[in-house]
Amino acid sequence: MGDYVDRGYHSVEVATLLLCLKLRYKNRVFILRGNHESRQITQVYGFYDECQRKYGSENVWKKLTELFDYLPLGATVDSQILCVHGGLSPSIDTLDHIRSLDRMQEIPLDGPMCDLMWSDPDERNGWGISPRGAGYSFGKDISEQFNRNNNLTVICRAHQLVMEGYNWSHDGNVVTIFSAPNYCYRCGNKAALAEVDDNLNCSFSQFTPAPASDNSTVQVQSQQAIPEYFL
Repeated sequence: MGDYVDRGYHSVEVATLLLCLKLRYKNRVFILRGNHESRQITQVYGFYDECQRKYGSENVWKKLTELFDYLPLGATVDSQILCVHGGLSPSIDTLDHIRSLDRMQEIPLDGPMCDLMWSDPDERNGWGISPRGAGYSFGKDISEQFNRNNNLTVICRAHQLVMEGYNWSHDGNVVTIFSAPNYCYRCGNKAALAEVDDNLNCSFSQFTPAPASDNSTVQVQSQQAIPEYFL
């Protein structure tokens, strides 16, 4: 559900592995876009620098960010579970509206495509201004109405750190799944994967970081403070 880069020191390896799996199992692997699959964000949060460090030029970064423009903005499971990176948009009422968006572009700074990538669920009802500076916060009433209008059972999204790897909200209308353990190498969170059975029931597998490799050559290249955005 997006954000395959800017999550650690091995973004190139993660992105290329996922692409290889897509090529090998094209009808079984589906790769959605996240807010970090963009040129602007990856130049700030590490992926651009990683490509420069590993390849000595920006060519690999250019090719991968061009490819990111083609990633779908969302997907449905049996027409009942909506999978999207961020959340909902006040400009979008139906799934057909999502399908009609022109996704073959850099993620805009505002508008419905931006909202799908950046919005977050909130405990307050209605729409709110997002502290991220992009997208919106949306309340339980918004997710309930959207699910009811589109015959959905749940909105499955990522985008936010949750300490146990997954978190239900809005009385089961929204679930957040975060699959980066020990985020930023210091948050100490678990990560999770979701499994959906034939009856569309969700179960979750939690996991922690892999042990550090004795052969690891990772070196922190920048001593800049981690931006507050990450937290």
